[in-house]
Amino acid sequence: MAAGLLRHRLSQRGIDAHIHSAGLVTQDRPASEPGIDAMARRDIDIRTHRSRRLLADMVETADLVIGMERNHVREAAVLAPDGLARTFTLPELARRCQAAGARGAEESLPDYLGRIAAGRRPTDLLGDDPADEVDDPYGRSVRDYERTAVEIEGLVDLVVAHLFP
Repeated sequence: MAAGLLRHRLSQRGIDAHIHSAGLVTQDRPASEPGIDAMARRDIDIRTHRSRRLLADMVETADLVIGMERNHVREAAVLAPDGLARTFTLPELARRCQAAGARGAEESLPDYLGRIAAGRRPTDLLGDDPADEVDDPYGRSVRDYERTAVEIEGLVDLVVAHLFP
């Protein structure tokens, strides 16, 4: 859902971005029906989505890596230690963007990410913290999917507004 929302929001702003989705567990599974339905209510089609595993080269070549949970960020950092500075959970990224303000007109994305990550240490990501994570609704009710979609939508909108003002 997050990749679909991010792709949609960036496209609305005319931003040419390559958005990829990867996880830690499944490979080649379709999006769940409640997730498809939640995105369809937002005019976003994720029916062709297929899951894939996160690989080191994905992290190494990405400008920005966004996880839904801290364990996603930790795994990305293990796969590509140099990628930690540009890898965040979606809630953490939104919080740091909000605290730092919007990216400056002349500020590159890597410079902005470096600025918002200043003072961040790998140990900050140890353990789980509900404030830094988006709850996975997989296997739960339609209401849970919609609640998660609303949360992701708000976070993505905040992030996009700060990264691409």
